[in-house]
Amino acid sequence: MLDTPLWKKISLWTLTLALVAAALPSLLSTSGIDLGENAPQVNLGLDLAGGSHLLLEADPDDVEAERLENMEESVEAALRAANPEIRFGDTSRSDGRLSLLLDSASDIDRARGILEPLMLGNDGSLRPDWELEVIDTQRLVLVPTDSGLDVAVNNAMESAIEVVRRRIDELGTREPTIVRQGTTRIVVQVPGLEDPQALKDLLGQTAQLEFKLVDQQALPSNTEAGVANPGSQIFPYGDDSQFAGRFEAVKRLGGIRGGSLTGAQAGVDPQTNENVVNIQFDQQGGQRFAQLSTENVGDRFAIILDGEVISAPFFNEPILGGSAQISGSFNPESANQLAIQLRSGALPVPLTVIEERTVSAELGEQSIRSGMIAMLIGSLAVVALMIATYGRFGVYATGALIINVLILLGLMAIGNFTLTLPGIAGFVLTVGAAVDANVLINERIREERKRGRKVITAVENGYKEASRAIYDANITNFIAGALLFWFGSGPVRGFAVVLVIGLITSVFTALILTRMWVSGYLASNRPKDINI
Repeated sequence: MLDTPLWKKISLWTLTLALVAAALPSLLSTSGIDLGENAPQVNLGLDLAGGSHLLLEADPDDVEAERLENMEESVEAALRAANPEIRFGDTSRSDGRLSLLLDSASDIDRARGILEPLMLGNDGSLRPDWELEVIDTQRLVLVPTDSGLDVAVNNAMESAIEVVRRRIDELGTREPTIVRQGTTRIVVQVPGLEDPQALKDLLGQTAQLEFKLVDQQALPSNTEAGVANPGSQIFPYGDDSQFAGRFEAVKRLGGIRGGSLTGAQAGVDPQTNENVVNIQFDQQGGQRFAQLSTENVGDRFAIILDGEVISAPFFNEPILGGSAQISGSFNPESANQLAIQLRSGALPVPLTVIEERTVSAELGEQSIRSGMIAMLIGSLAVVALMIATYGRFGVYATGALIINVLILLGLMAIGNFTLTLPGIAGFVLTVGAAVDANVLINERIREERKRGRKVITAVENGYKEASRAIYDANITNFIAGALLFWFGSGPVRGFAVVLVIGLITSVFTALILTRMWVSGYLASNRPKDINI
């Protein structure tokens, strides 16, 4: 039956008014009225709010070098822990390979059995990430496989995206766009941030933190000349350090990496009044740091950030609390920036900015104004045509059209979606889809009246028959919009979001709301004829 029960009317009006109310903060914000951060609002994309755009690229060679260093530590630790009788010289890395010389050829089989579990992938499969070769009966050579390197690069890029996202979230920005492009690139768009240099400073530093023991046997002359003892390596001091231009020789293995950090906060040392960064380790990292400081009291250790020495203090006493302090030539801004980077985690691979651009807020405002004018002109023309063609039913269609736009805004605000310039085009397209549904309904009712159907029967059949075509058309459009969202990125996704939500709201307003209004009119007035 065409009649709408009272409970259904109350439910529909409650839902409609709630969604319309959710759209009000977004509409009021365009007039300069701010209802606070807790009010749901539609976020504006880079092309509307202005902001910064960066294209970052990683070098797969950096991932390979990191894997080699990790494997070197694992190999030495496994051989020493599993079979102390196996004697071997220092491991070496060259041409992307890890080489290990055993003292005796008779240890080859035992060493192979110890190392084979280390060569499998970390995903629990039996796929080897490394191949083991024996050269001259005593030398073991581990060679990374191409498939293993591809997996490592992919994992590094996925981790890098998460680290970038956490760092940008620390800035307090809303709805940044961070998507992977190709194999080794990441697109970063931050609406509302018009200073790309601040973004580059935050993302350009890998924040790979290491604590390594200073090589006490290194000669200063060799260190300054860049010559390291076997098992050691040389790092320079940063340009901002008071020791800029100098170098420090540290032991290559046996240190602690920043992956064990659980927290980092900028602060001020009460004794020296210097800006510092206070860090906290997890349980395992705290135990290792306590062991390292206990076994090396009186020795120096270097704090290394992204390949540069920040400072190299002494272990004056064991540090057992699971926390430490990083001091250097910090000001409040640089200390806070480093704390953000350490809290967000180290980038698994350095990222280089290969493209940058800034969109001004004025350009975004002009785009919004132009889009709104286009939608307003189109809507007014459609409203005039609908009312002139269908009379009272055209008024219902107009009401459905206005509520459709408001509900769409409300749903986007509740879902915290981002509106882009193509999204405004999606709004205009949604207006057309909503009107199209009403046209189908009204034309079907008109045909039923021409066949001699009574008013109520004609209206009921009109809604029933037209709904089939409306559902068919919107389902196909919904599939297209879902595919655009799934496979697209950036502006394409913005268009797809508005399109998909708009299809749902247009069906709701055209088939459900107008049906409720029409049934109410027919029930209260009982007209014998309708002008349609």
